[in-house]
Amino acid sequence: LAPLLVRHAPRPRASRAPSYNRRGVLTRASRDASSMQKVTFGDAQIPGYECGDKSSPAVIVIQEWWGVTENIQRQALKLSEDGGFRCIVPDLYKGKLGVDVEEAHHLMTSLDWPNAKDELVECAKYLRASGSPKVGVVGFCMGGALALIAAQHADDVVCAAPFYGTPDPAICQTDKITVPVQAHFGELDNLAGFSDPDTAKKLLANLRAAGSDCELHTYPNVGHAFMNDLPAPYPDWDAREKTQGFPRFDSAQAEAAWSRLLEFFRKHLA
Repeated sequence: LAPLLVRHAPRPRASRAPSYNRRGVLTRASRDASSMQKVTFGDAQIPGYECGDKSSPAVIVIQEWWGVTENIQRQALKLSEDGGFRCIVPDLYKGKLGVDVEEAHHLMTSLDWPNAKDELVECAKYLRASGSPKVGVVGFCMGGALALIAAQHADDVVCAAPFYGTPDPAICQTDKITVPVQAHFGELDNLAGFSDPDTAKKLLANLRAAGSDCELHTYPNVGHAFMNDLPAPYPDWDAREKTQGFPRFDSAQAEAAWSRLLEFFRKHLA
């Protein structure tokens, strides 16, 4: 994953993070990330950002390798506003952000993954203890892998929705995950061993072997990071595709994924 994401990548340009309309289509309309409340949880006082009614079913929203960006907070706000969920974004980097690709790579490769697993377990416990009757988890890229880790190791997580990411089997054995899983991958994803179509199919086979109520949705004409409607850190879609082979944004596929995700959480967290 890391070498594929890093090579030849320029510094990101400042841009507005995306939000979504009622149909699930990504737009430039504002969802104010500053409306999320800073919280801490667990004995270690782990930081995070929260929104929604504490008595509602909860969703843990896990960051990409950039850290807790405005974009990931807006995705949490979308789930809260459109689905009626309480959402929390745990800050696994403790305030650090990848301001360029090299730093994001350093942060991800320096992450203490066993500790991140423990923090996700604590996050789910916190949500249950503070009012939420059920807890699910969703994550994107690095967060997709972590969502599956939480699905195996957090007893309070009842369902998981990983987007284009799978974990190292040393820390997560997907053939032991028994909670419902809805997985989302791009048909043209080129990150072999992490989120390409063969890896997605292997994930589905492992989940089925475990007896999980699982779904795999593979989206045509899109690749890795297909939920991002901005080409950053690249100046345009052509530059991103030339360097990494990620096809440009397709609003129809993003809309389909958001619709399925909301339906999945409504079914399993109600």
